[in-house]
Amino acid sequence: MKDSYDLVIIGGGPAGLTAAIYAGRARMDALLIEMISPGGQMLTTDWIENYPGFPEGISGGELVMKMNEQMERFGVDVESAEVTTVDFSETSHRITLEDRSISCRTMIIATGASPNKLKVPGEDTFYGKGVSTCATCDAAFYRDKVVAAVGGGDTAVQEALFLTKFVEKVYLIHRRDELRATKILQERALANDKIELVWDSVLTEIGGSGMTVEQVTVKNVKTGATRSLAVDGCFVWVGTKPNARFLNNSLKTDDWGFIWTDQHMQTSVPGVYAVGDVRTTPLRQVVTAVGDAAIAVHAAEEYLQSET
Repeated sequence: MKDSYDLVIIGGGPAGLTAAIYAGRARMDALLIEMISPGGQMLTTDWIENYPGFPEGISGGELVMKMNEQMERFGVDVESAEVTTVDFSETSHRITLEDRSISCRTMIIATGASPNKLKVPGEDTFYGKGVSTCATCDAAFYRDKVVAAVGGGDTAVQEALFLTKFVEKVYLIHRRDELRATKILQERALANDKIELVWDSVLTEIGGSGMTVEQVTVKNVKTGATRSLAVDGCFVWVGTKPNARFLNNSLKTDDWGFIWTDQHMQTSVPGVYAVGDVRTTPLRQVVTAVGDAAIAVHAAEEYLQSET
């Protein structure tokens, strides 16, 4: 691998892969860095039915495969590594990996976001042993069992619906008296007799014995009453946090740590762009991440031309 590029893309989810496709097609000297394997959260998404061009829907894994094949067609360099720090103090930005450093004239940050935790007793104890944030990964372990699920947005409802393909029952716990998910998902959840909504409630504790989840405690936020639900597992979908620790607060962010950008996806540092879930955006979907990436590569091209 080289140690200098015109463009380095950090992150290989839908935004990063799209950025690489556009950069490769534009014949830019570009490198994609992905810590694990390309795909991001798409790899844990069972079914995507709102991505244009697939009227019957497409699995997350298959969409990743297609995007990856398209990227490879354009010959973009790909490196599997973790970015530890970045330095924007010079015109040529420096990226430090575990074993070497790379310089680049422009950068696209596409590192996505990770699920938030509830921070309640038992969550860490049983994490990965009955507590999960990925129904696609773990639903099969709960075939014909009862599980709890926490959240009320698109991800929570969509994943709860997926769970019903395997489990006997899902307690969907939501702190409000109506879901925040899109209407079509709400309708499906309310019509599914395997889902029992636990309204106006928060999960306060996850309990069990040994390595097994046996119950969760929920509290009604209006009455203060608590009760225990017998379950075999618990799934948590209560928002996300940006994967941006490696930036060490070197870019302007919002109050939640998501990276601020202008309409061209440029951050507070010229020539540095942020796309997808890691940036401040009103909607975090595959289709919006893809759009962000196309805009960012176009902006990076113009930036490079202006600097020559």
